[in-house]
Amino acid sequence: MAKAAVSVRTNRSRLIGARAVFALILREMTTTYGKSIGGYFWTVAEPVAAIALLSVVFSMIVHKPPLGQSFILFYASGYLTLTAYNAISINVAMSIRFSKALLAYPSVTYIDAIAARLILTTLTQLQVFAIVIAVAIATQHSQINLNFPALGRAWGMLIALGTAVGLLNCYLMSTFPAWQMVWAVLNRPMFLVAGVLFLIDQMPEPVRIISLLVPPTHVVMMMRKGIYDTYDAVYVSEAYVYGVSLLIGALGMLLLHRHHRKILSER
Repeated sequence: MAKAAVSVRTNRSRLIGARAVFALILREMTTTYGKSIGGYFWTVAEPVAAIALLSVVFSMIVHKPPLGQSFILFYASGYLTLTAYNAISINVAMSIRFSKALLAYPSVTYIDAIAARLILTTLTQLQVFAIVIAVAIATQHSQINLNFPALGRAWGMLIALGTAVGLLNCYLMSTFPAWQMVWAVLNRPMFLVAGVLFLIDQMPEPVRIISLLVPPTHVVMMMRKGIYDTYDAVYVSEAYVYGVSLLIGALGMLLLHRHHRKILSER
C-alpha cells in the first residue's frame, strides 16, 4: 500500500511537471515569436540573409569555397550550427529571469522553466537548420549525400554544449547581471575561432590548436562531415566536447540547486 501511494504521488508530480513545461512552452511561443506566422518567418529569414551576404562577399574574393561547389551550403553549415548553439545557450541562460514571475507558483520549478526553453529552442533551431539546408541543397547542381548519423552526433554535441553553457550562465547572469555583457564580449570572436568562414584543417598549426580548444569548433566540423561526404573531420573529438559539457553543466546545476531560492527572491 505504501509503495502504491508513493508511486501515485510520483506519477502525479511528473504529470504536473509535464503540464507546467508544456504551458511554459506555449507562453514562450507567444511572447517570443508572436501570435502570427511572421515571428517564425523572421527566425528563418534572418540567418538566410546573413548566409546570403557571406556567400556574395566571399564569392567575390575566392573562386571556390573550401568544401564543395556552393558558397551558400558551406557557410550555412557553419553559420547555422553556431547560431543554434548560441540560441540554446542564451535562452537556457535567460530562462529563470524570463519566467521569474511564474516561478512563484509552487507547481512551477526553475527546472520546468529551463526545460521549456531548451525544448522549444532546440525544436525551432532544428526546423530552421532543416529548411535552410534543404533549400541550399535543392539549388545545387551537384549530388549531396547527407550522412545522417554524423548530423545526429553533431546535434547531440550541440545540444549538450549549449545546455551546459546555458546552465552555468543562468546562475551567473541571474546573480551578476553584468556578466551578460561580459559574456557577449567574450563570445564575439567565436564566429572566427569556430571555423564558420574556413576549414580548421587548412589553418596553420598554432591557429588550429587554439581553435580546437574551443568546443563549438568540433561541433561545426562534425556538422560539415554530415553534409559533405568527402570531409573526414579528423580533428573532431566528441569526448572533449561531452567532457567539457559535463563539467560545465554539473557546475551550473550545482550552483542553481544551491542558490535558486535566493535568485527567485531577488527583485
